[in-house]
Amino acid sequence: MIEPTRPHPQAGMPRRHALGLVAAMPLLGLAATPALAQFRVEVAGVGLTRFPFSAVNFRGNDAASENIAAIVRADLERSGQFIFVPPLAGALDETSRPDLAPWRERGADSLLTGSVTRLADGRFDVRFRLWDVVRTADLGGLSYPVAATDLRLAAHRIADYIYEKITGEKGVFSTRIAYVTKAGNRHNLWVADADGENARAALTSPEPIISPSWAPGGGQLAYVSFESRKPVIYAHEVASGRRRLLANFRGSNSAPAWSPDGKSLVVTLSLSGNAQLYAMDVNGGEPRRLSQSSSIDTEPVFSADGQQIYFVSDRGGSPQIYRMPAQGGGAQRVTFTGNYNISPALSPDGRWLAFISRVSGAFRLHVMELATGTVTALTETGGDESPSFAPNSRMIIYATRDKGAEALMTTTIDGRIKTRLAGAQGDIREPEWGPFLR
Repeated sequence: MIEPTRPHPQAGMPRRHALGLVAAMPLLGLAATPALAQFRVEVAGVGLTRFPFSAVNFRGNDAASENIAAIVRADLERSGQFIFVPPLAGALDETSRPDLAPWRERGADSLLTGSVTRLADGRFDVRFRLWDVVRTADLGGLSYPVAATDLRLAAHRIADYIYEKITGEKGVFSTRIAYVTKAGNRHNLWVADADGENARAALTSPEPIISPSWAPGGGQLAYVSFESRKPVIYAHEVASGRRRLLANFRGSNSAPAWSPDGKSLVVTLSLSGNAQLYAMDVNGGEPRRLSQSSSIDTEPVFSADGQQIYFVSDRGGSPQIYRMPAQGGGAQRVTFTGNYNISPALSPDGRWLAFISRVSGAFRLHVMELATGTVTALTETGGDESPSFAPNSRMIIYATRDKGAEALMTTTIDGRIKTRLAGAQGDIREPEWGPFLR
């Protein structure tokens, strides 16, 4: 567990859910697998406005297994809002009072310094300080005493600190993602850092696992498992590995989506013969039908305020995205561009709808500004699926096909900065970005 303290100022499945199918804490109890934990970052594109920052290597970092400054740099660059300025020569740590004029001449707006110290109990004390180079101001710092296994988490927390100090918004680098892989007959549900590293298997099964969905607070994942030879929904405690059955009704049970308050879910059930949306209490009980169509309704997601549900339906003849009140009722069509739009994802700030649209046979990630209805294509690839927003609404994670293999990607909301998080083996799909941890 990371306990921040302030350092003393002088101290040293088939891809795409076909409508027919659906008819600072360490992660405890998860098995780390190095083969899938190794990801590489490939950033391409140029953002409109980026903050120039620099970072020196942390004093004492050679004794640690992770390069703290390098992880912070990768996090900030991946956000699309920072550009790295190579550091000047010389040793600096969180106790140094640097001459900031040369850094200003080099073009840096901010400077990160710090140290990594091995403690007597085997942990590491990661300390840092952030400087405003332009105003010659100390922007503060913290100390993170962590186990060796949490060095990356400490770096992500530092990146979050810098991001918030510079942009005024919360950083998402210490959040987590979930995704599914298939290698041969082996299906895995993974939980990883937001940069794709430190992947740990939450569940391994010989049968498909689909539709992971984070509960508010990040303590649980709901998902669909086929281990009973039919789609069944479970809730899984990430820290302990304990799970419980949520839905095993007659027919298909699929596409779980948590309400923003975490007290209920909307799921897709085929109790009536065709796939329809139902509300369920997280503690069990009978499901309550929400949609009333003779078509297939699936892939529900809640709006940020919990007042509406967006979902996919073919009631108009082809799959399109609709919305209706969270308590059920009449549905309104939302997507009108193209004849095949699926996989809705809503930004936590309520401004954006991401979805997958089929364009000339290619499945591409699009985003709609809900206030205006303006739709923008974010990619030029042809096998995109399963978009999910970062909890600060600034980035989207999605799966795609790249160079003949599945891969995870992140993109900024304007599509200008993309990062490839490429797994070492297996098909990678169905990413879900977790919330801010409570």
